[in-house]
Amino acid sequence: MTKLKLIECPRDAMQGIHQRFIPTKDKAQYINALLRVGFDTIDFGSFVSARAIPQMRDTAELLTMLDLRDTNTKLLAIVANIRGAQEAAKFEQIHYLGYPFSISENFQMRNTGKTIRESVHILEEIIHIADKAGKKVVVYMSMGFGNPYGDPWNLDIVSEWTEKLAGLGTEILSLSDTVGTAKPSHISTLFTGLISQYPTIEFGAHLHTKPDEWYEKVAAAYASGCRRFDGAIRGYGGCPMAKDSLTGNMPTEKLISYFTSQQVPIAVHPIRFETAYNEALKIF
Repeated sequence: MTKLKLIECPRDAMQGIHQRFIPTKDKAQYINALLRVGFDTIDFGSFVSARAIPQMRDTAELLTMLDLRDTNTKLLAIVANIRGAQEAAKFEQIHYLGYPFSISENFQMRNTGKTIRESVHILEEIIHIADKAGKKVVVYMSMGFGNPYGDPWNLDIVSEWTEKLAGLGTEILSLSDTVGTAKPSHISTLFTGLISQYPTIEFGAHLHTKPDEWYEKVAAAYASGCRRFDGAIRGYGGCPMAKDSLTGNMPTEKLISYFTSQQVPIAVHPIRFETAYNEALKIF
């Protein structure tokens, strides 16, 4: 049986905070608490333009303050271009480079300033950089369940892009419900079909949600074979493009409660999770 993987995303939760800069030492204290919980991976920071995402300008410094001595949790950093990938690849502590690849032309331009065609070439080079450095790339298929910009979207387009990404050497592909529009039926259809068609790719779910829609989304993904789930404590963060202020990240505590109720083994230590949860309340 495939092991369930929970990925905690403090980077996604923090990056949209513009009113104040969270001190690096506070970020480190929070992420060090997360490192003791038992998550498979922590999406801890990003090597992107400090002008575009000011909150993440201290990622390299933050990395020096993380205590990795007594944890099996791996670190993931988001990169948006070749320069960022080259910088992230220098750090031995980082296991994964995450690249946001949108199948919406409008969103790809808004998010990275590149066209989809340009992004394909960038991803090819990022995969090469990661291979050389002994790291893996997690490709996030942004707008994987629809988009608000009027770009064409349907299940066949998602399948076509999955085939192209597989051809580039993608090993981990996380389908992203970027603005919280995913329907359980679409989640079921995509994961059921893609997981059976591409057995060598590890598929993940990066789902954004309203508070009353989380359960049906998680249940649909899990029942369809997905075993990799991204979350953020209390659902903090999410996509700033989402029009509904109630739409945020999938709350990690909801993921834990779902899998616990389904008697699915998870590696999360309850007391240490409570400690990290309390640290989150200080940060946010």
